[in-house]
Amino acid sequence: MKERRVLVVEDERTIAESVAARLRAEGFIVTIAGDGPSAVETVRTWQPDLVVLDVMLPGFDGLEVCRRIQADRPVPVLMLTARDDETDLLVGLAVGADDYLTKPFSLRELAARVHALLRRVERTAATTAPASTPTTLRIGDLEINQAERRVRRAGVEAHLTPTEFDLLVHLAGRPRTVLPRERLLADVWGWPEGSGTRTVDSHVKALRRKLGADLIRTVHGVGYALDVRP
Repeated sequence: MKERRVLVVEDERTIAESVAARLRAEGFIVTIAGDGPSAVETVRTWQPDLVVLDVMLPGFDGLEVCRRIQADRPVPVLMLTARDDETDLLVGLAVGADDYLTKPFSLRELAARVHALLRRVERTAATTAPASTPTTLRIGDLEINQAERRVRRAGVEAHLTPTEFDLLVHLAGRPRTVLPRERLLADVWGWPEGSGTRTVDSHVKALRRKLGADLIRTVHGVGYALDVRP
């Protein structure tokens, strides 16, 4: 298996070096960028397999970095934010981030999320290989083409991040069945310990914003269910 490349974009040198050291210990090839412009250029020339991206950066911020790199070549992004601000998180997901961590965070959890993101990318590549018959899910006015990773509702296409798509497919595979947050974390994100349920909540909100507020039903204290009407 080839060594994976990870770009760490963080202007606080101590944090950047700590994250890079932990990821190198996990077997990744790591390089560091300290501002927005150098991050975009490094992604273009070095082509990492994943980017750990701080929101607050000199030059231009992490949201703009994410927007630019995703427009050029889709790459998994784990965003770091200093504030647990729901608006910032939703904007980050909207411009193509796959996951986020709020500072302060543990290096162990960061490494676990990097591994989980890359595993999901590998699973996606395996399940989207060319097939003789594309698999399409149709539930009410929702249409999910798994082969092309495209989603339409009432004939209107929605542009989802890789994580949003995987979460939607997982919910659509069991329509109207309530799935606990912990199970979604384990099945979609690959986190068996069940920590980080806010990540699920933020992605659900992003799906509702893109596909309609009535798409996913919340069962308070339990989880979520896809609830598209016929």
